[in-house]
Amino acid sequence: MSLHRRRIRAEEWSPVGIESLEDNAFDVVRSVDHRSVIAGPGAGKTELLAQRAAYLLQTGEAPRPQRILAISFKRDAAANLASRVRKRCHPRHAARLDSMTFDAFAKSIVDRFGQALPEAWRPRPDYQIFFPTEGQYRDFLGSLETPPTQIGTRAQIMAVKAKDFERKHLFGAPLPEVPQPPKDAAQWAADRYWRTSLESTRDSFLSFPMIGRLAELVLRVNHVARKALALTYSHLFLDEFQDTTQIQYDLVRTIFLGTATIVTAVGDNKQQIMRWAMAMDDPFGALEREFGAKRTPLLNNYRSSPELVRIQHVLAQALDAQAVAPVSKTQAKVSGGSCAVWDFSTPVVEAQTLAAFVVSQMKEFSLGPRDFVLLVRQRAVDYANVLAPALASYGVQLRNEAAAVGEVTLQELLAEDLSEMVIGFIRLATSIRAGRYWSECQDTLATLRGFSVDDDASWVRLSRELNTFCTDFRQNYPKPVNDLSAASALVAGVIGFVGLNAILAAFPAYRQGDWLAKVTDAIALHIRASCAMASDWATALDVYEGVNALPLMTIHKSKGLEYHTVIFVGLDDGAWWSFSQDQIEATAGFFVAFTRAKQRVLFTYCPTRGARKNIATLYELLKLAGVSVLRVG
Repeated sequence: MSLHRRRIRAEEWSPVGIESLEDNAFDVVRSVDHRSVIAGPGAGKTELLAQRAAYLLQTGEAPRPQRILAISFKRDAAANLASRVRKRCHPRHAARLDSMTFDAFAKSIVDRFGQALPEAWRPRPDYQIFFPTEGQYRDFLGSLETPPTQIGTRAQIMAVKAKDFERKHLFGAPLPEVPQPPKDAAQWAADRYWRTSLESTRDSFLSFPMIGRLAELVLRVNHVARKALALTYSHLFLDEFQDTTQIQYDLVRTIFLGTATIVTAVGDNKQQIMRWAMAMDDPFGALEREFGAKRTPLLNNYRSSPELVRIQHVLAQALDAQAVAPVSKTQAKVSGGSCAVWDFSTPVVEAQTLAAFVVSQMKEFSLGPRDFVLLVRQRAVDYANVLAPALASYGVQLRNEAAAVGEVTLQELLAEDLSEMVIGFIRLATSIRAGRYWSECQDTLATLRGFSVDDDASWVRLSRELNTFCTDFRQNYPKPVNDLSAASALVAGVIGFVGLNAILAAFPAYRQGDWLAKVTDAIALHIRASCAMASDWATALDVYEGVNALPLMTIHKSKGLEYHTVIFVGLDDGAWWSFSQDQIEATAGFFVAFTRAKQRVLFTYCPTRGARKNIATLYELLKLAGVSVLRVG
């Protein structure tokens, strides 16, 4: 694949690294107006943005020295987009894409301009980040004294629901430049929360929603900073746009509405599963009304077989009556039905049957454990305790990716930039043939240190440093480490070699608070646990990354992933106990789980875990789609 360095004429540009794009996608790639792109499962949302970036950078439609800003909801999605652009563009072009999460973007603004905030809203420069829970909001409300008589009563404060306190009163609207006198008890409580967080005796404590609101305020009152930021970016990409919160949307609107920056928002309104986390009800509609964005649907599904796509459309219509029927671009490769509900007498029989089925499918279709996923609604450990022994009896390791490693989950850890970096350098140092790892590590260091592509002397020096690092590592760690202190020292050594300051500069999430320490500790813990299961480094690192393990995870954590076969364990009232509280979001979660599959979806049910009365709606949808319920064991 040729990575063009020189400018290509727009009319001569063609997709990079793929055969073609569907007509609507090609239209979006070359668009010169705001776009609201509705892209269903398997439509290639990330690939669309990668191709648009390649087009803009290679043709000069994003003119130097301006850059492209890509904002994603999750860190792994931001990293995935940046990686794809690097593979499709010359490094000189790819370096002009800034791909980050909303949280990282807002934090970078507060870190740069926060001391220009009005004094009443100004946090201390060394503020700490915290992650409040619903229970902590309740505790805070319960700890407040009686408000002034003219404001309200303590009973009124205690009547405020924690979710309403967060969504409506703390973050429901942009912050005023000058704090306004509260008009009722809920507003008074919200003001006390902000004052307590900002004016703590030692440090300011900010959550990411607070940082988002402060970022919007500082740019609203600082016209020079706002204009400079808008001029920096010729184009803005918004990925997974259906999960955008009002806080995040307000920040984008304040910076870019009415400017020359062209916005491309991509997502699927049928996969909105973050309403519990303050996602807007209809962000696409807001973008279309205020920015004048043109709605453009993507029609192809490159992931799922025709039969699965047909069933998906039935589910999609329950979420959006106007949903356009997608076209599958994948062939069916499995025999028999591609979707069914399997009824079992007990969880033990269920586990034994599923284990035998997975092993038989692996043999029949030459698949590996990571071609399958076991999805659960919640309490993953409860299912893992029954499923793991059954799979182990066939020689298959189950990996609970919702399990905690220190203070983060395993799946969160593996998506962390620092984790990927540390493991990449260990693989480089311990591999006999390290060609790919050499290139990746060399590129990582060059990017972190800001080397020019043409700076030959720096690249030669970098190669020598890498050689020295590998030699020293092999001498210090010839075999996998056998205790936590050695694992911690190993991780510290890799970070020291790469350069802590360079890491902090590249990844804003690690700069403040204790997140860097938590991730570093988790890496060491997981390296130690992985080494205990291996006699050589290659095996230990495969264990670390779960290369040969079958993943078990929750619905929410499966979003953005794909598997040959999806097995949803526990389609019952017990697992879906909150279904009646928000049927739209729950049905969207069900849709997300279903659409992870390429070839087959199985749902399982055991009466000992719960009835299926409260979630009858889901079973009715499956029945409407022609999905059978079978008694298996």
